[in-house]
Amino acid sequence: MFGSHLSVAGGLENALIEAARLGLDCVQIFTRNQRQWSAKPLTAAQIQTWEEHLRRSGLRCVVSHDSYLVNLASPERETREKSIRLFIDEIERCEALRIPYLVSHPGSHVGIGEAKGLSRVAQALDRVHRSLKGYKTVTCLETTAGQGSSLGWRFEHLRRIIDKVREPGRLAVCFDTAHAFAAGYELTSAASARGVFEELDAAIGLDLVRVFHINDSKAPLGARVDRHEHIGRGHIPPEAFGWIVRERRFAKIPKILETPKGTAGDGRPWDLVNLETLKNLAKKR
Repeated sequence: MFGSHLSVAGGLENALIEAARLGLDCVQIFTRNQRQWSAKPLTAAQIQTWEEHLRRSGLRCVVSHDSYLVNLASPERETREKSIRLFIDEIERCEALRIPYLVSHPGSHVGIGEAKGLSRVAQALDRVHRSLKGYKTVTCLETTAGQGSSLGWRFEHLRRIIDKVREPGRLAVCFDTAHAFAAGYELTSAASARGVFEELDAAIGLDLVRVFHINDSKAPLGARVDRHEHIGRGHIPPEAFGWIVRERRFAKIPKILETPKGTAGDGRPWDLVNLETLKNLAKKR
């Protein structure tokens, strides 16, 4: 199941229209301006238009990504409270649009240390869950590249958050290939990719991986720098991507491109070029 992160400029439904035009199986969106702390509530008309276009699109899954402003690990009270309110809004919007998965970076500890930062994330999620009882949207904690004081660059970080929350069934994982590679996980061949996922299975459980971000990395292995590149044009070899997209256990998991937009040299959108590359790798044995 392949898709891409698409713009909702001019209306949420525009991402669905573009996804259908590109022939995608799934799509990822922001449900609000991800650079602002506040947003107008969704109207009944917006929700109805979204539902109509979703039915027409034929998409098998829609994923949302939360605002990059959110930092549930922040030791600064104002930022933390604003982050919790914003995260509640993110889930409410997903629930209204019937989006099953909300991808979120775990946050940054900003100097208080990883252990305290992870505990603060879990405590914040407990507050969110208490205020949204019965909601079905699952938060997918994303693997990160490990830049600065960010959390989530080790599988154990995500496991610790899941273990600490009171409602672990409301959490899952989003595996980002570029982030994991930059964090030091050796996606350097088919065999090493298999080893990385064996490690992930032991630490978290593959059943909790509900979303993939399929990106190549401009940064070398272990650089702890978050820079996405087109598939086959960065430091992750095609063999590693090939193992992931051919693995039967991942067949029904949405695989979302977050590679640079624009037009390739042959005049096609880069999304189509990258999707073709992935589909060709999926056919190889």
